[in-house]
Amino acid sequence: MSSFHVGLSVVATDVGGGFSIGLGGLGFVMGLSGSWMLFTGLVGAWLSAVFLIPKASKIASKLKLFTFPQLFEHFYSPKVALLAGIISAIGYVGFTSSQLLAGAKLASASFQNLHINTALIIMGVIAVLYTVMGGLKAVIYTDTFQWIILMAGLILIGIPLGYQSIGGMEAIRGTLSKDFLALNNVEWQTLLNWAVTIIPIWFVGMTLYQRIYSTRTAKEAQRAWYIAGIFEWPLMAFMGVILSLFARVAFENGMFAYMDFGPGSDLDAEMGLPLLLRTILPVGLMGLMMSAYFSAIMSTADSCLMAASGNVQTDILRKLFKLPEGQKSTLRVSQIITLIIGVLALLLAWQMENVLELMLYSYAFMVSGLFIPVLGAFYWKRGSTIGAFWSMLVGGGTTLTLTLLTVKLPFNLDPNIFGITASLIVFVILSYLFPGRKNIIA
Repeated sequence: MSSFHVGLSVVATDVGGGFSIGLGGLGFVMGLSGSWMLFTGLVGAWLSAVFLIPKASKIASKLKLFTFPQLFEHFYSPKVALLAGIISAIGYVGFTSSQLLAGAKLASASFQNLHINTALIIMGVIAVLYTVMGGLKAVIYTDTFQWIILMAGLILIGIPLGYQSIGGMEAIRGTLSKDFLALNNVEWQTLLNWAVTIIPIWFVGMTLYQRIYSTRTAKEAQRAWYIAGIFEWPLMAFMGVILSLFARVAFENGMFAYMDFGPGSDLDAEMGLPLLLRTILPVGLMGLMMSAYFSAIMSTADSCLMAASGNVQTDILRKLFKLPEGQKSTLRVSQIITLIIGVLALLLAWQMENVLELMLYSYAFMVSGLFIPVLGAFYWKRGSTIGAFWSMLVGGGTTLTLTLLTVKLPFNLDPNIFGITASLIVFVILSYLFPGRKNIIA
């Protein structure tokens, strides 16, 4: 695949429904400062382009790798790779669920009398079926077109009509406090939590490794990552929060009162943007704008579903059971696994309410378990197999426990910070106490 297709696929996957709807919720609550969340995407993309891609691409081309956990088998052992596959698969099922929920929220807020559960089923069926039929190549190609549709919808329809409908800058300044137009309306703890949760995902994301493997050379992959970073911030970041800021102005001025969401009413922040689009756009343009946002959602849902399927088939089932060999049988098994995972993701989305929360939980679980071992694999030759295995369990387990118990943490820091710290401590101590791993490619 070329740098252009891969770059657009990377950014479409990362800035999909979760960030489109989730970022809209942030803009609704804090204004332009919500854009800093995607700045972490720019930093993560460029750091991984410089420090990860040259090493990962070289190893992948020599060993013909298909998944991220296969790197752990090369560096450490099959058991470490199996555990990495399980953690990655669980995380990506959560990612897929967050995208389906984002689409359902958008649809139910935009189309009258469409219940969110009905919308969830429609989203799930469409996303799962074309991913099952098309595979990774279809996912990457559709990502390119979906991203182009999203950009065209935001630039040509959403932002100009939204600005005009709410009354322009005079209405914005007259309705909202100055904090909404400032870039410092965010606490340092929030910035740190975003950074620690989102930047490391660029080093452990299965969807990203699949795209590294799909490029011809390491330089083409790096070029794709640089393209993706620029699209994330400032382009998509500011377009997303600006539109949701328009939604806050419309809400405060009573433009949603006809739907029983008058000023001061209890409105889910993530519903503000869909309600704005429903209110201001006429028939025809409304359909084009909806297709733009559904494109963003699909571009991430299909990639996450593909990643979870790859983890389950290659990294888990093939290590536990003897799966049928041959191209046709492998393809058929992959399609069945993708279908089953899609149904599970749909059921999980049924139980959740907040898109950004579900997505960040999934990020945190993966990052806290996998980030330290992958850094150790590439940059610390003393890192051991036992150290990697237990750092995954302790890191992921710490984050999961603190999250589920809703423990009040110092300075309101994210549980992921403590999970990564625990993973690092365990990895270093056990690597010194129990040294040894496979030889690595220089």
